[in-house]
Amino acid sequence: MVRFQNVGLHYGEGRDVLSDITFALGPGTFHFLTGPSGAGKTSLLRLMYLAQRPSCGKVTMFERDIANVPRDELPALRRRIGVVFQDFRLLEHLTAFDNVALPLRVAGVDEARIKTHVEELLTWVGLGGHLEDRPVTLSGGQQQRVAIARAVITRPRLLLADEPTGNVDDEIAVRLLHLFDELHKIGTTVVVATHNPSIVARFAYPTLHLEDGRLTGDRRGAAA
Repeated sequence: MVRFQNVGLHYGEGRDVLSDITFALGPGTFHFLTGPSGAGKTSLLRLMYLAQRPSCGKVTMFERDIANVPRDELPALRRRIGVVFQDFRLLEHLTAFDNVALPLRVAGVDEARIKTHVEELLTWVGLGGHLEDRPVTLSGGQQQRVAIARAVITRPRLLLADEPTGNVDDEIAVRLLHLFDELHKIGTTVVVATHNPSIVARFAYPTLHLEDGRLTGDRRGAAA
């Protein structure tokens, strides 16, 4: 599903943000991505959701060498990836329902199915009473849950989440991780970047750990 071989990344003339990163993630696996602030977690995720090309090394996604993928084919690859951003990136003029429905509408799903799936998912994440609310009226934690629902509504082949539990309490955090866990069990590859050691300990999945832009190993035996 994902393979990095001796990947490095730097911005402009600055120092390397990532250095000699090598690992592989198989289909349907679940990994935590940990490390202190500034370790390079967000930059690594950017490479995985194809927002950035590596400065050196080889990145293979869905069995394709990203360096050889024409620019006009990248959007189709990105549609296989669900991303939960730290800053949510919700569309302010749309309701919670319409934000979550957007990927399904882009994919041409009929409105009856959209209504059923979106309402079920928003109810599951505790927002069944906020379907028509716009982001500006929601708390940070509620916006985070809308963003997560939008990322998983299409059941992506790869789900990347950057600190998805940073704005919610522990009870909701565990509920959201169970949602990711269910996706993983039906075949989605999941990578969750987190600073929360209790979440990592509770779910006991392999952990990729970054220090100063280098992968220091998998603390639970991840494929690498």
